[in-house]
Amino acid sequence: MSETFFTLTLQPRFNETDGLGHINNTVIPVWFEAGREPIFEIFNPGLEIARWNLIVAGFTIAYALPTHYGKPVELKSWISRVGNSSFEITQQCWQGGKKTAEAQTTLVHYDYSEEKSQAIPEHIKLTLQKLTGE
Repeated sequence: MSETFFTLTLQPRFNETDGLGHINNTVIPVWFEAGREPIFEIFNPGLEIARWNLIVAGFTIAYALPTHYGKPVELKSWISRVGNSSFEITQQCWQGGKKTAEAQTTLVHYDYSEEKSQAIPEHIKLTLQKLTGE
């Protein structure tokens, strides 16, 4: 894993549990989106919706172990690939020292007015590359 990552610690809420007492599988992707916020700010300081310039092109998740209510969860997020107009974020969910889930999200630098991707500006690309730990 990269040495350069963002962390977010969450306390699971009771209403996020399913009938088996685990955190529902639909909740963790929402947590991962919250963990991507510092990366969103690289593209859009202040996170202004009117200036939003990213779109999700793909998302995959693998659940390794159940995540439970009552214990804090640490989310780790880092840049795992940088392309010309897209990049990938890898994220992991940890609870009690064990990885419970891992996801990869591909985001595209996007122009909503033209409805098409656009090259990532060079200064942003350099920032992302520094976050890969390479």
